Amino acid sequence: TTVIEGAAQEPEVVDLANFLNKMGAKIEGAGTRRLIIEGVKELHGVEHDIIPDRIEAGTFLVAGAIAGREVTVKRVNPEHVRAVTDALARCGLPIDVKDDAISILPNGDASALELTTEPYPGFPTDMQAQMCALLSTTDGISVITENIFPQRYMHVAELKRMGAHVDLEGATAVIQGVDHLFGAPVMASDLRASAALVLAGLKADGITEVSRVYHIDRGYERLDEKLGELGAQIERVKEA
Repeated sequence: TTVIEGAAQEPEVVDLANFLNKMGAKIEGAGTRRLIIEGVKELHGVEHDIIPDRIEAGTFLVAGAIAGREVTVKRVNPEHVRAVTDALARCGLPIDVKDDAISILPNGDASALELTTEPYPGFPTDMQAQMCALLSTTDGISVITENIFPQRYMHVAELKRMGAHVDLEGATAVIQGVDHLFGAPVMASDLRASAALVLAGLKADGITEVSRVYHIDRGYERLDEKLGELGAQIERVKEA
């Protein structure tokens, strides 16, 4: 018997445990901080539908918020993205939830926000960069505290190239919202930072060129095509 204390409670961990249990594993406590695993001699094949990607869903909701356009994300578990939708609602952005669909209905300028990343079910660190991009364009001063990866602010320098006003104080980002971002050549440094720069480009005046977009492909399938289907003027080109 193996006991894991302080286990992650993320939906992906629960889904993995459910998948393994279908295969014959004996795992108890998924979704809690304590997992009990009883070893078995063998596993067998099964069919399993994986859960929707909550970070991709959150990214598209923030895209709608930044662009000021209604966006509906379908086949999503609303409970899994509750921390994100709650944060958007606190920004003054109407959210509509119907079964497995979530819509963001921007009705004007979003407002400033204080946000802290936490383990699930708290606000996910994987949505911090995208929210940083959004809050760079809201009225007032926003504060983000990164409790999971305190140095996870590689996107800030690139957002500042686009006109964002962000000051870093240790694990905290203090964001003074601006009326306009401006297109600029920026460089992606990791998966979520690259998504944040693309989202900022939706709001920026002029052309934004994001390099090293292979980071995006690690966690998003056809992000550029999906945003294009929503009306974004976006094109993937080969780097010279």
